[in-house]
Amino acid sequence: MKNERTTYVARAGVIAAVYAAATLVALLLLQGLAWGPVQFRISEAVCVVALFTPAAIPGLTVGCVVANLMSLAINGTGALGLLDVVFGSAATCIGALWCWKFRDNTKIALLGPVIANALIVPAYLPLILQGLGYYTIPFTSIALDGMYLPMYLFGVVATGLGEAVVMYALGLPLASAMRRFELFKD
Repeated sequence: MKNERTTYVARAGVIAAVYAAATLVALLLLQGLAWGPVQFRISEAVCVVALFTPAAIPGLTVGCVVANLMSLAINGTGALGLLDVVFGSAATCIGALWCWKFRDNTKIALLGPVIANALIVPAYLPLILQGLGYYTIPFTSIALDGMYLPMYLFGVVATGLGEAVVMYALGLPLASAMRRFELFKD
């Protein structure tokens, strides 16, 4: 019993570290594409670990909290960045819970992070971006400052598509490799 608890906590810790590190690498390499109105947070592919162990749920959540706190410090978003720490981490937690619940159907399971992030992140992201003084759709000159509903709707589409690309183009092959190499065989 004690060994199982130790294994659970150790797995959660390793998953948290991997998620946080991958997120910070994405911040440095992709910059605004990891945190802006269009998001390709490649670390979200790590959410597939929730297909294999329930320890991924607290692991991914803590990893997201750590990564978002680091982003707050690096990007200088101040108090508004706390919205991402709380609600972004909640979205990751909900996505991980969904993955674990639907683990027997991988393609359905991977929808959890897509849906959670697509609905939750755009609800607060306009507040952060507006607080920083901008909300221009990337690669265009379309400014949505002060228009919450269009900002939210754009965010739902952009964040949802970005998350879907990450989960299915990176996460699905990662899950297949993890199954093939039996990384979580107890």
